[in-house]
Amino acid sequence: MKTASIDHIVEDLFQAEKNVRTLPQFAQDVPEFNEERAYDVQELLIEKKCREEGTAVSGWKLGLTSKAKQQMMGVHEPSYGVLLKNMSLNEGETHSIDGFIHGKLEPELAFVFKEDVMGDYITAAQIIQSTAYVLPAFEVIDSRFEAFKFTLLDAVADNSSSCRYILGNQILSPEAVDMRLGGVVFRKNGEVAATSTLAAVMGNPASAIAWMANKFAKRGQYIQKGQVVLSGAITQAIHIEPGDHFSASFDGFGTIHASFKTGE
Repeated sequence: MKTASIDHIVEDLFQAEKNVRTLPQFAQDVPEFNEERAYDVQELLIEKKCREEGTAVSGWKLGLTSKAKQQMMGVHEPSYGVLLKNMSLNEGETHSIDGFIHGKLEPELAFVFKEDVMGDYITAAQIIQSTAYVLPAFEVIDSRFEAFKFTLLDAVADNSSSCRYILGNQILSPEAVDMRLGGVVFRKNGEVAATSTLAAVMGNPASAIAWMANKFAKRGQYIQKGQVVLSGAITQAIHIEPGDHFSASFDGFGTIHASFKTGE
């Protein structure tokens, strides 16, 4: 794949998000566009966003961590993306959806790290040991592709459908959380939209993060001290409409809230 083609894809993805417009899928039409090239595009896109938006990397996120989503996409493993400081929203506030193309919300368990995590043989136990605390979170996922239709390679290039994230205020030691049986009740406008357990995330959210750490070690990347990692969707994502209020109740944590509107 020619460098010019990669640069063109990066520019198209950047402008699509900036101007709130969609693109057709491209991965299947670009010769030799494989997983490595897709992550190349992701890295270049993040560099461009940091440079042009005056922001910086704040952490990482996982996608496609449930077997159901993997089967739907025809893949056998998750994907990962990058979180930026300007993606962070405050918990409990009302946020504008004007910058979203077709935003969806999903509850996740976030990990904040007290030390660097490096290497390609990382285990879930090492993830737990390296974590300062965990807390409930929401992720707003979005996609720059028409009708929210894309292949895994398209999604990876598009920073794994990253958009915004919201961290809750209740923190716990990771050892105090049942990473398999801890339950979550996700509500939209007061009505239960979904229920699940943390085990929906690859059987254990720490296992999902260990997979990611091992995966991107091959690219010279690693989790840095102080970074946040969203471990993957615990339930299905719910489409966001103006006026919507969402809450997610996590066993042992309390409840995280977010509301959305049009306009600033």
